[in-house]
Amino acid sequence: QVQLVESGGGLVQAGGSLRLSCAASDRTFTSYVMGWFRQAPGKEREFVAAISWSAGSTYYADSVKGRFTISRDNAKNTVYLQMNGLKPEDTAVYYCAASSWFLSGKMSEYGYWGQGTQVTVSS
Repeated sequence: QVQLVESGGGLVQAGGSLRLSCAASDRTFTSYVMGWFRQAPGKEREFVAAISWSAGSTYYADSVKGRFTISRDNAKNTVYLQMNGLKPEDTAVYYCAASSWFLSGKMSEYGYWGQGTQVTVSS
């Protein structure tokens, strides 16, 4: 069972950047599709980005396309989310998740989740 630990969250001004990291405990990390999701106060959790096991394919929510970049380093069992051009509406708890299915933004297909890291963007 893979365990996921996010880091890199914090407080940033609008227009700034942050890079989130998610470290996986399991050597089978390379077999998982990895995704990032977020949940703002009072809102449902939503898909942000996903990356295939080989990093050959990525998928983004329209709201972050062109601003966020997902990547992974299989040698380090780590997936990243580079966030540029941050907006106040990006404020949320960001969760890393692992899926044994195909590249997707469906939460139900992700069986493993981290505890989340807070990102706050001030205006």
